[in-house]
Amino acid sequence: MITTRNLTKRFGRITAVDSVSLTVHQGERYGFLGPNGSGKTTTVRILLGLVFATSGEVELLGHSVPRQAREVLGEVGALVEGPAAYPYLSGRANLRLLDSAGPTGPGDAPAAPGTGSRRTRRRRVDEALERVGLADIGRRPVRTYSLGMRQRLGLAQALVRSPRLLVLDEPTNGLDPQGIYEVRELLVSLNEAGTTIFLSSHLLAEVERTCTRVGVLHRGRLVAQDDLDALRGPTGRTLVRVDDTAAARRLLGAQVAGDSNGRLVLEGTTVAEVTARLVRDGIGVLEAAPERRTLEQTVLELTS
Repeated sequence: MITTRNLTKRFGRITAVDSVSLTVHQGERYGFLGPNGSGKTTTVRILLGLVFATSGEVELLGHSVPRQAREVLGEVGALVEGPAAYPYLSGRANLRLLDSAGPTGPGDAPAAPGTGSRRTRRRRVDEALERVGLADIGRRPVRTYSLGMRQRLGLAQALVRSPRLLVLDEPTNGLDPQGIYEVRELLVSLNEAGTTIFLSSHLLAEVERTCTRVGVLHRGRLVAQDDLDALRGPTGRTLVRVDDTAAARRLLGAQVAGDSNGRLVLEGTTVAEVTARLVRDGIGVLEAAPERRTLEQTVLELTS
C-alpha cells in the first residue's frame, strides 16, 4: 500500500528526511512514531504529493507519487496537520465541496476526483459525519467548532470517499479521552472492514493500543520497523499474580524485584520454573507471563 525507497528531503543544509525506506502492507494498522522534529509530518506530506522529495521514490497503491498522484489520491483519505475547512460554511457543506472537488482541495487537504455519484453524495456525507460523532452539529458553521470538533471534521473529510488507505497525522489532537477512545475504535473497525491505516503520532500509548506494526523515525532516519509484538520484546523478567502475595514473597526471596499492577516482578526464573515452585508450596498461581517492554521503553531506547 505504501513503499518508499531511500526517501530524502533537504531544506537547504537541513536534512529533514534521510534515506527512509518503509513498507506498509495491505490491511495493516501502521504506527509512524518519533519525537517532535523527527521528520514525521514532512514524510507524510511527501507521501501525499504535498511536498516534493529531494531524492528517492514513493509508491501509493502501486502508483508513483507525485507523478501519478491524480490516479491514486481518490482512494486515499488523509488528515495532515489539522483539518482544512471554509470557516463560514457548515461542516456538511465543507464535506460536500470536498466530495465534489477536482484535483485540488481547500488548504492542505489533498483531493482527487470524487469516487461516487452526485446522487449518493448526501448519503456519503451523512455517513461520514455520523461516524465521527458530528451528525447533530453538521449544519453549524465550522468557525463555531472547538478544536476537537474540527479534528473530527478532518476525520470525516478523510472518510467521505470510503478510501482503501487512510493516512493520518495526529488524528486525536485536541480530543478528550472519550473522543480518543471513539477514534481508536473507529480506526480499528475501519481496518477490520478492509481499510489500511497509516497513523503518524507522538502518543505512544494510543499507537500501542491501535497499531499492529510500527516504524520509528529519529532525526530523519528510520531506526526501527517491525511488528509491534517484536518491538515489545521480553525483558528477561517474569510477572506472576498469586492468591497469597506475602507467602510468595517469602518463598521467592531475592528473586522478587518489585511489583507491577498487583503482579510480582521476578528475576532469574522462567514462567515454568516459578509456576512449579509456587504450586509445590500450595500457593495458587492466577497469572504468569514473561514481562515485555512497553512501546515507550522501546522508542526511548531507540531515540535517546
